[in-house]
Amino acid sequence: MEELEYKTVQQEAEIELVEKKSRFIAKVRPVQEEQEALAFIQEIKSKHYNATHNVYAYVLRENHLQRYTDDGEPSGTAGMPVLDCIRKQELTDVAVVVTRYFGGTLLGTGGLVRAYGGAASQGIRAAVPIVCRLCDIYTVSCSYDLYGKVEYALNQAGYTIRGADFGAEVKLEVCVLRGEGERLMQLMKEITNALAAVAYQCCEYVTFQLEKKG
Repeated sequence: MEELEYKTVQQEAEIELVEKKSRFIAKVRPVQEEQEALAFIQEIKSKHYNATHNVYAYVLRENHLQRYTDDGEPSGTAGMPVLDCIRKQELTDVAVVVTRYFGGTLLGTGGLVRAYGGAASQGIRAAVPIVCRLCDIYTVSCSYDLYGKVEYALNQAGYTIRGADFGAEVKLEVCVLRGEGERLMQLMKEITNALAAVAYQCCEYVTFQLEKKG
């Protein structure tokens, strides 16, 4: 059964922070399969082959996988804090690698947890968390004189118009949350006196920005 929605990240991102002269470089990438996650991790390891540690964590919808490693850091001080950052934001289909170049000063277990967790958190923020919702995609076709009224009604109802084709008539590509197609059809029938045509296209995940809390 398909999920109605899931949260992931929009883009690849990289940040760097320094803690007592140790450099922590967090690299984040959206991934969909374990092989993709493993290839990403190997890419970072090859790039930072001379780093002290390359700690990683990833979470996938595929088989509900969750993996992490401390890569030589004390148990529970590196990979788990990175994984916790992913899980606390309820993200999936994402991989995070935090590379450390040791600066000569020991951070202690608490310092390591804060540094790895902080780097991962900043990296995820830079990668822009998003929500992907399962939507039915419809085409709404109407005459030019009805276009303004139709567009206004769609926006007021909270539907997403992701494309428009202005030919002999206006054709709008509309995203509707899964199962709400009948409501869309009824709305178009009411406001256009059944003069607008509504046609189903497909079902797919559509990206939405997460609402900021507070």
